[in-house]
Formats: sequence, C-alpha cells, structure tokens
Amino acid sequence: MGFIQLMKKGNTSSGIAALGNTGLAVLKGIAASLSGSGTMFASAMHSLADAVNQGFVYFGSALAEMKPSKRFPTGFGRVVNIFCMIAVIVVTIMAYETIMKGWKLLQHPEESSDFWLNFFVLMAAVVVDGFILVKAMKEIKKEAKAESAGNIFTTAFKNVAKASPPTRLVFYEDLVATSGAILALIGIILAQFFGILSADGIFTTLIGLLMIFVAFRVGYDNMVGLIGVAAPADVEKRLADILLSDTDVVDIYRLRVIQEGRVYHVEGIVELTKGLSLAEADDIKFRLMDRLLRESDVADVTLGIIEDDGKTRWTYPADREAKNV
Repeated sequence: MGFIQLMKKGNTSSGIAALGNTGLAVLKGIAASLSGSGTMFASAMHSLADAVNQGFVYFGSALAEMKPSKRFPTGFGRVVNIFCMIAVIVVTIMAYETIMKGWKLLQHPEESSDFWLNFFVLMAAVVVDGFILVKAMKEIKKEAKAESAGNIFTTAFKNVAKASPPTRLVFYEDLVATSGAILALIGIILAQFFGILSADGIFTTLIGLLMIFVAFRVGYDNMVGLIGVAAPADVEKRLADILLSDTDVVDIYRLRVIQEGRVYHVEGIVELTKGLSLAEADDIKFRLMDRLLRESDVADVTLGIIEDDGKTRWTYPADREAKNV
C-alpha cells in the first residue's frame, strides 16, 4: 500500500480538525500580537496545540491501518494510541504556558486593544470549532453504531467511549476549544465594556485548566487502550447474540472481547449440540467465525468448540452486574 493510499485511510475528523485549527491558530496568533489580549493568546495556544495534536493523530490513525506483517502479526492498531499519548504531552506543555500567562495577567492586568479584531476572530473560532465538534459527534454516532434518534450532543456523550481514539481526542479537544472561544469572547467583552481587566487573566487561566482536563482525559483513555480494555457490554452482548442465534450452539463456555482502537478481538469457546461428528463441528466453528468477521468492527476471531456439558454458563453483562449488586 502506497503512502498516499495509506494517508487516505486516516481518521477524517482529526484530519479536518488539524486543518481547521491550523488556520485558527494563525488568525488568533496575529490578533493576540496586535491587541496584547491574554485571552486571545490562550485561545491561540489552544488552537496551535489542537492542530499539532490532531495532525499527529491523523498520521497515527493512518499508520494503524497498515496490514499485519511477519514481524508484527497482530497488526498496528495500537500505534494510534502512542500518537495520542504524544499529543497529550503537547497539550500539557501548551496548558502550562497558558496558565502561566493567565497568572501573570492576574497579577498585572493589562488593557488590550483592537476589540473588534479579537471579537471577529473569536466568532470565527466558535463557528469553525463548532463545525469540527459536530463532525466529531456524527463520527462517534457512526463508529459506535448508535441508533438513538435523539439529540446528537447527548448521543455523542453517551457513546464517546465506543469511538476510536482519534475521534475521542477530536471530540474532547474541540469541546474545550469551542467552550474556550466562548469564554474568551466573554473575557474581552467584560474587559472592553465593563472595565474588568482581571477577566482577561481569569479566563486565560480557565482555558489553560480546560486544556489540562483534555490532557488527562485523553491520556487516561489511551493508557487504557495500550494496556488492552474489555469491550463495552453492549458490544459483548451483540457478538454473543450472533453466536447463540446459531441452531447448533447450545451455550457459550467462555467469551472475551478486547477493544483495540475502533476494532475488537474476539476469543471464545462455544458448546455445541451433542452427537456431532468432528467434521460437522469443524464446519460449524468456521461458520460462526465467518459470521463474527462479517461485523465491520471485528478484526479477528479465535474460537474453540466443545460438546454441551449440560450446564448453562453464559450470562449477559447486565445480568452479571445485577448479580454482583
């Protein structure tokens, strides 16, 4: 697979976000240097951090699509988690610089100029970051296979854990970026029309703290992804239902579904009806594996078969939780 073809497989949300935030970082940087606004500086740093991060993540998500090799037989799915962790470091550094700038402005408030320049740049930021945020929400709904017809914002929050690492990063970063642009607007309005110069420092610091939140949230998600995390309960139920819907499957002896990026690795043992020949049982096993692999989010399946032992072992995740309670 050529480099261009590989890049085309990168995460769409992170690619669009990287381009959008690059433009915003340039605009905000110019506005900050002309006006001396600390809030605008904080917002520019945030957009720069987002652009760098999302560029890293787009590149990582494309590399993660490389096919398994002899040296790396399980593929490159977790490469994107590594790139996301690099992005976390960048966000943390930018957050530190932003908080220090806010602290300086709190101690020595400064009056900024070019109000209307700042205002229109921040309005553009709200529109662009808002567009990217909505795009990420739609991507979450698609990747999570959410069927909810309700509010897209609510649906995104409920299903963000099921989305791929790049999409989660874009969602969290642009949620904070949009909020940060709105806070920055409030800050410059308070300073310009109400003479509250300390608002510049307060909102600059607040934006920096929001960036810290993103760093920790994304860092935690990707640390879990690198270790290997169990799939969400509804995904496990969906795959179990596929197995149990087969007329020759009596029970599931064991089932383990591991999430890696936006795909799942399935390993299990199923109990088949008694009296089957080895050839028949073998055919059923391959039939079941084929059915699971038809699911777009299932990367590989390892399945064992045993004869029904007369005991019911499989319980759905919801039943397990109720029993533990």
